[in-house]
Amino acid sequence: MTFARTVLAAALTAATGAALAGPPAAATSPWGADDEIGRLNLMTDASRAAVLSRIAGGKVYDLGVDYHKAMPSWSLLGDPTYQIWMTHTPQGTVVDDPMKVGKAMNEHVSYSGDAVLMYTHTGTHIDALSHFGLNGRIWNGFAHAQHLGDNGWHRGGAEKLPPVIARGVLIDVAAAKGVDVLPDSYRIVPDDLKAALKRQNVSLAKGDAVFIRTGRMRVIGDKDKYMSNPPGIGLESARWLVEDQGAMLLGSDNLSLETFPVETEKNWIPVHTYLEAEQGVAIMEVVDLEALSRDKVYEFAFIGASLKLRGASGAPMRPVALPLRAQR
Repeated sequence: MTFARTVLAAALTAATGAALAGPPAAATSPWGADDEIGRLNLMTDASRAAVLSRIAGGKVYDLGVDYHKAMPSWSLLGDPTYQIWMTHTPQGTVVDDPMKVGKAMNEHVSYSGDAVLMYTHTGTHIDALSHFGLNGRIWNGFAHAQHLGDNGWHRGGAEKLPPVIARGVLIDVAAAKGVDVLPDSYRIVPDDLKAALKRQNVSLAKGDAVFIRTGRMRVIGDKDKYMSNPPGIGLESARWLVEDQGAMLLGSDNLSLETFPVETEKNWIPVHTYLEAEQGVAIMEVVDLEALSRDKVYEFAFIGASLKLRGASGAPMRPVALPLRAQR
């Protein structure tokens, strides 16, 4: 069954008692009535300085993926796939002479230009907290009716997301399980996360940017396989990471973070709404974690800044990781 059919067919089973304890709703921020970035408020000048002071050396891991026309993308609901086209070519410039400088000049000075079109949640990207809400409201109670205009969100847009500089932690669940890629629809539970962290001899701390490796990046060249029934975390793991361990940001190498089919009947994407609307946690998806896994780099300085797309529900990001020295 394809990912699209899975999602549109709804969920497999009823939610656990904990998941249904009280009607879920968009939460009010503890950072005040104007807060639009949620747990990214955990970053401070001191926290950024602390992680930057521990960078071990000059090696940089690029966590972003290439953008190209054959890449996997979320087009299930009609959003556009990535497109690129030339707006100027050297030969076209010779023919059209747009600057009116003549053939000789255009043959001497070549000119290329291009344009792209894509859904804002394409490739390596971060969700703004306006991406998913509950009952007409997003994080901090901002209502669709008052804060969403024809040109995007007036509250919670991607332009509000700050550059992220934080301690990053890789939880390599696939490696801990001894597989290249977790099975389709594998739901990662807290015991899986704890076992991987124990194997890596790493502990989580409040304010971490935590990245879950499922191994899906190994098959990104086959977009149907990459998209169909992805493994990922469920609600129990999301709660453990945020409420118990204090994670500030969560990311993964798949295009959903959570697994599909989901575990609830009353919500088709429960981890997203729990994290973004209820907890104010930004989500990153399609993060390339393969090199970190290969080199067993489990703790690093995570640095990433997204495009300041005003009013958008998400934005592309090209993040990097720099290994850290062990703390004394």
